[in-house]
Amino acid sequence: MADLKKKVILAYSGGLDTSCILFWLKKKGFQVIAYVANIGQDEDFDAVREKALKIGAIKVVIDDLKEVFVTSYVWPAVACGLLYEGRYLLGTSVARPCISQGLVKLAKAEGANIIAHGATGKGNDQVRFELSCYSLYPDITVLAPWREREFYEKFQGRSDLLEYARQNDIPISATPKEPWSTDANLVHISYESGVLENPATPAPKELYKMTVDPINSCLDAEEIEISFAKGYPINVKSLKDNKIYDTPLAIIEYLNKIGGSHGIGRIDIVENRYIGLKSRGIYESPGAKILHVAHQDLEVFILDREILRIKSYLTNKMSDYVYNGFWFSPECEFVRESIQHSQKYVNGVVRLQLYKGNVMAIGRSSEVSLYNENLVSMDVQGDFEPADATGFIRIQALRLREFHRFNSNKQHNV
Repeated sequence: MADLKKKVILAYSGGLDTSCILFWLKKKGFQVIAYVANIGQDEDFDAVREKALKIGAIKVVIDDLKEVFVTSYVWPAVACGLLYEGRYLLGTSVARPCISQGLVKLAKAEGANIIAHGATGKGNDQVRFELSCYSLYPDITVLAPWREREFYEKFQGRSDLLEYARQNDIPISATPKEPWSTDANLVHISYESGVLENPATPAPKELYKMTVDPINSCLDAEEIEISFAKGYPINVKSLKDNKIYDTPLAIIEYLNKIGGSHGIGRIDIVENRYIGLKSRGIYESPGAKILHVAHQDLEVFILDREILRIKSYLTNKMSDYVYNGFWFSPECEFVRESIQHSQKYVNGVVRLQLYKGNVMAIGRSSEVSLYNENLVSMDVQGDFEPADATGFIRIQALRLREFHRFNSNKQHNV
């Protein structure tokens, strides 16, 4: 690390790691501006500000990014149908470029050319933060203490950090920390490390914060309707009390609440980190899960079959890009805009039933859809000529007949 007295923007959470890093940077001669992104986590931001100033930050910026997080990151993720390795709704991944954008904006405003973060050298977040920052501010320098030999040799783990905090009067929580790490925002909470590092060990029941255990969830099913315009959610209606939620924050907060009460959105997975390691993660994403199911159902209802298949391929590509930290890359921008073109007709309403950890689409409607009830009806012939199917089947069977003939001749000649 440099000994020069330079201004650095630290991505600060108020937790043990970034608090120790703040003090470490100050001791190294840096002027530290603590940047705290409010993306919907349950946090006492006044206490975070006070702690950072007490440790030695020359300034603390609490940046309310909730609205921009939902409209510029979460909604595009919903429209694109992002799902990493078929299961993970990318709640942490989409937050990192949003935070990075705030870090870069502050760095430019403060005339700082160094950004620091507390991401581990074994994880994905270091890649996500740094690729995003370099994309938005090519001349920036990134300082990652957990990759500095002097730092990681001194601090082998949490116990070393706790001792360092004790020795230097760094304020830490008076209550014992849960034996796992947690990251929260408006769309999810993730849990990893600690007791969760053994993939065979079931997660403690007290771990979950956003959702109740599906076994103990509401005894009665509940129905809601979600309306979409160009692939983006525009409102949610509760069919229980007919109340409508029609702002981005209100939509996601309501869906988190109602989804959580029905135990929706829990996953316990082993995933492939971009850096090459496998890791065990547990996620709660009740609102995001409901939106994903509703949007996917509406797409199948509305889009052409081949467009849907091409879009599904692009979705898989973009899910990898976002997970790996390439939100601001040219390839991700290209794929995102291509997918968005497919969403211009994804307008309509999906009716969903929520019950015991499950969300199921039970109805959908749209003014623009390729679904033709008259054409597909078993009670009305419409414009479909049944005799045409005979030729269609014969042509499709031609390849199968030839393959059978080939196998028969091959076996005969053996």
